[in-house]
Amino acid sequence: MKEFSKEVYLKWYEDMTMWRRFEDKCRSLYLKQKIRGFLHLYNGQEAIPAGFTHAMDLTKDSMITAYRCHIHPMAMGVDPKRIMAELCGKATGTSGGMGGSMHIFSKEHRFYGGHGIVGGQIPLGAGIAFADKYFDRKAVNICFFGDGAARQGSLHETFNMAMNWKLPVVFVVENNQYAMGTSVKRTANHEDIYKLGLGYEMPCLAVDAMDPEKVAEAAYEAIERARRGDGPTFIEARTYRYRGHSMSDAEPYRSKEEVAVHKNDDPIELVKHRILENGWATEAELEVMDNKSRDFVDECIEFMENSPYPEAEKIYEYVYAQEDYPFLDKLEN
Repeated sequence: MKEFSKEVYLKWYEDMTMWRRFEDKCRSLYLKQKIRGFLHLYNGQEAIPAGFTHAMDLTKDSMITAYRCHIHPMAMGVDPKRIMAELCGKATGTSGGMGGSMHIFSKEHRFYGGHGIVGGQIPLGAGIAFADKYFDRKAVNICFFGDGAARQGSLHETFNMAMNWKLPVVFVVENNQYAMGTSVKRTANHEDIYKLGLGYEMPCLAVDAMDPEKVAEAAYEAIERARRGDGPTFIEARTYRYRGHSMSDAEPYRSKEEVAVHKNDDPIELVKHRILENGWATEAELEVMDNKSRDFVDECIEFMENSPYPEAEKIYEYVYAQEDYPFLDKLEN
């Protein structure tokens, strides 16, 4: 794996601060009703995509996740301006404005979506890995899901099949502790979600997911195991979200004091501390990077604002791949 160098840490800081500001701006745009529907923010969990993409081969590995999906595609290389446009339903978005907040997608960057069905991406991730194995691509799929989705039956069916066929997939539960609003402590007789892998003799472990180094180390070992043909790994990435489940979440299940305590482990502050501790940059130089990320997010908003909405007649173009699909003529009439 690439070493954790000065360049890596500076890139992490630049990326993670931009991601945090991007999400904060999304919150503002939602309150202004420029983003409609649902909006699930990622604040606090930034170390996970930072660590995983450090360990991945971005020329061939792929990723799939749930509906908290704005940051993962940025880490994979998708243009944040197009993501912002998609969030606001603009024609320049990643899916032409047809996907919205929960369904970011990029075939070019092998990011196969945000998925609104809880746990729906788990068997899909295994399916992508099956295709990679079938075509001998030497590629690995990273399949993310939340702690709430870990209670879905599809997880067990997928784990069994993935181990049986030794599929090149890494399953990652982003355990931010509350699913939609129910503590992990209340949803099962155990709190160590990673132990679900034991029933399938799947290598499994928990990792401190507020630290991108620890995430990258665990990710690299799992990815290389999958690439060798030794099958999947199940990683429990223990993290914490600073915002509610979605913008409609009043967060009655936790106190402001609890959130404040967890902010002491902010992954961005951890990266900043290590940069300063190692003398890789000064406070003034990091402030310049902060201003750069702030300006770039403003550019994303400007790009979105100057983009048109999709034309109404486009609504049918993305439903059927077959151009002469039966009954389309009746829709037109």
